[in-house]
Amino acid sequence: MAKQALRELYVDELRDLYDAENRLVKALPKLAKEAESQELRSGIEEHLEQTRGHVDRLRQIFEAMGERPGGKKCAGMVGLIQEGDEMMDQEFEDGVKDAALISAAQRVEHYEIAAYGCVKTWAGLLGEKEAQDLLEQTLNEEKEADQKLTEIAGEINIEAMNEAQTSESGSESEQEEHKPATRSRGKARSARA
Repeated sequence: MAKQALRELYVDELRDLYDAENRLVKALPKLAKEAESQELRSGIEEHLEQTRGHVDRLRQIFEAMGERPGGKKCAGMVGLIQEGDEMMDQEFEDGVKDAALISAAQRVEHYEIAAYGCVKTWAGLLGEKEAQDLLEQTLNEEKEADQKLTEIAGEINIEAMNEAQTSESGSESEQEEHKPATRSRGKARSARA
């Protein structure tokens, strides 16, 4: 088996990212539509516009190298999107769906941060300074998107927890109302013993 040179690996990973970003351009509108929080919806829509810019930057890099951008399927992104879709098919209590959306979105961001970090480094080693700068710009936007999701999650996770506690305390008081009276007599007997 022939050894793969760093440049071939770099081009291969760029193609992987190109496919990943194009898949996200299709997936993010659905994610935004599912969001209950206006802040989360706006954040996802804003990142969709950035993602379109990421696709354009990758095209620029391929064009400068005289390479075709397509021809690779990003199995990682396919899996992350599928996992997110499965999560959205579940029934959630009020406020919990957005917590799930953030979880799915941050997994995507972390995947992209790792991938862009690698190709940016390789671009530098290969003397592709312009590509390195473009990739660093995208990497920074991915990190900012992840940070924004973390900030939004702080509020949404608390809301989800409060909703869960409210519904639990509501069902506990309903259970108390419907419990038989023998329970309190049992407590009285054990207190006398």
